[in-house]
Order: sequence, then structure tokens, then C-alpha cells
Amino acid sequence: MIKDIVFDFGGVLIEIDTENALRKFNSLGLDNPQKYLNSYKQEGAFYALENGDIDAEEFVKELSQLCGRELTYNDAFEGWMGFVVKVQSEYMQWLQELRPHYRLSILSNTNPFLQGWARSSSFTPEGKSLDDLFDQLFLSYLMHCSKPSDEIYLKMLREGDMKPEETLFVDDGTKNIEAARSLGINVLQVKNGEDWRPALKKFLEEHK
Repeated sequence: MIKDIVFDFGGVLIEIDTENALRKFNSLGLDNPQKYLNSYKQEGAFYALENGDIDAEEFVKELSQLCGRELTYNDAFEGWMGFVVKVQSEYMQWLQELRPHYRLSILSNTNPFLQGWARSSSFTPEGKSLDDLFDQLFLSYLMHCSKPSDEIYLKMLREGDMKPEETLFVDDGTKNIEAARSLGINVLQVKNGEDWRPALKKFLEEHK
């Protein structure tokens, strides 16, 4: 029986566009942004930010050095927001119907720029934040570890008081799905931008 459902953020709860983010950072002056950014795991200062090794202020300084000019917090924020195509608010409204029966959580490789927005009332048209919509948030930059390392899943299970066999993890990344599965966690792989609600409903019906 499933008791906990854990969702990835980018590519599941929000539709993302990596190419647009690359253009945004390139417009700030970052040469070859593909060296640092992809859909699932970042490199260099971008990875250090998402892994919690540096904070937002330090990231702005490092990004400024990479771009060869002084940038602001808002410049970096606009770059990261380039990933966001659409907040799937209708999906999250649907998920609230599940909350009386399941504990809902987020497990995401993310950063303080995106989460400053997602954890505010600006996140959905209804003025709801991630904290309003989910029971627990497991965010890489606060946990100081990232998917697909075993460490972040084990830390989530421990801190969230979850059992692998009672937990379902929903993600769009193959490596992330494989890592969770190897630890005995139930998994559902979806695609960025697709409506995963029918697949989730089917899975839960089959695992009552």
C-alpha cells in the first residue's frame, strides 16, 4: 500500500524549457551555457548552488565572474526563471483531493532563486505556495545533496519517516528513477509537459 507520494518539481509540477534557460543565461553574458546547465543536473557554480555548497549571494558573484560583468540577484533570478514554461496548477488542485489519503512531498534538485518564487504566493494564480500544497519539501540546496545520489533518497526516507515499499516517486529523469528503484522505492516515470494524472491514478488503484 502506498502512503507517501513524492514528486519532482521541474518537468513534473512545472513544465520546463531548458533551451529557453540557456538563452536567458547566454543573454546575461554566459558563454557556452550548455557547459553548466541541463534538464536534470547542473555543473560548476550552478551545481554548487543546487547542492547547497554556495548560497544565492555567492552564486551571483560567481556568475558575474563567468559573464565578465557585475550582475544582480534579479539578473540571476530571471536566468533561472527561464526554465519555467507553465505551472501545472490544475494538477496541484487535483492532488489536494489525494491529501486526505496520502502524504504528498517534493524531492527536487533546485535552488533558492526558483524556490523563493515557488514558496511564495506568486506560485499559483490562487496564491498558493509549495508549502501550502505539499506536506513536506525535500530540496537539494537545503539537504546539501542531489539526485541521483543514494544519499538524497536515503535522507528523504529517514527525515520524512517513509518506508521505501510504501513510497511512490514520480520523476521525468531516467537516472533519478533508476536510483530510487534501486533503493526499493516504487517509481512512476513521466515526461516533461505530459498530463501524468491518469497514470498516477492507475498506479494508485493497482496498489491499494
